[in-house]
Amino acid sequence: METYLGLDLGGTKLLIGEMDSRGNILKYKKYDSGYFNQEAALQIIKASLDDYIKTVGWYDKKPVAMGVGLIGRVDSNDGIWLQIDPSRTHPIALAKELTEAYGIPCYIDNDVKSATRAECIWGFGQISKNFVYLNVGTGIAVGTVIDGKQVRGSHFNAGEVGHLRVGVHVGVKCACGRMDCVEAIAAGIGFDNCARLLRDRYETNLHIPAEKGERVLVSEVYALSQKGDPLCVALVDIAAEALANLIMNLVRMTDPDTVVLGGGIVADGYMHEKILEKLQPITMRFVTNGVVITKLNPGFIGLLGAGAVAMNR
Repeated sequence: METYLGLDLGGTKLLIGEMDSRGNILKYKKYDSGYFNQEAALQIIKASLDDYIKTVGWYDKKPVAMGVGLIGRVDSNDGIWLQIDPSRTHPIALAKELTEAYGIPCYIDNDVKSATRAECIWGFGQISKNFVYLNVGTGIAVGTVIDGKQVRGSHFNAGEVGHLRVGVHVGVKCACGRMDCVEAIAAGIGFDNCARLLRDRYETNLHIPAEKGERVLVSEVYALSQKGDPLCVALVDIAAEALANLIMNLVRMTDPDTVVLGGGIVADGYMHEKILEKLQPITMRFVTNGVVITKLNPGFIGLLGAGAVAMNR
């Protein structure tokens, strides 16, 4: 049986796993990554992959190809990881490096674009050739599929919709320099931003960490919101409006028949319901398959995406 090796490198963890062509994950192991630059990431990938081969091993014989999903800009054509963000820019020929080191053909792509590939193969792409995959996690980005082809852009930067303003005014500054970007309001970092900005205006039982580097837990925000905590109710309402407006803007721009939601902020369904309440029927009338949560396991969609990159080589 032919298998594919996937590596999903996120902001805090690296997930390595082997899967078959139907998207069945056969083996996997999780590694902590922490904050890194590209040079350090290469060493993290190699050390973790060495450990995986030694401690987990192949399902049968060596996988026929390896795919890597990465944060940041990725030239998937030439296998070059261009940058993590503007402050961490050091282009690396990662695909070539890993191919030569492990004797397995390696292909790479951005993590959300990789997840979109997984949707194309095993998810809602089975019924749609025009869909948007919106990932709402630590940050926000989309993969857009039009007439069966994924949009990439001239600099492999298409889909960074977290840096759009969506008509919700909180007064929070985004890392990109603009005010009130949707990512700064409704992503994991956005909940933390807004909780700190608004905590003096509302009563709350929410724990807001004083320690540098720690963030508000979105799961706690949701739990307290359902109990009527004033700050948490406001945070959920603000985020839901921002995400609903983002979705309607994307619908107007690309005319999808399906909007697929993925990422930890929407995976449990609570935010999904809040978003649906704020969508306008006239704008959404052609989204015939609806705004739906991915059918793929949200904890493994990045790994499946990396496998899809290997398959789609």
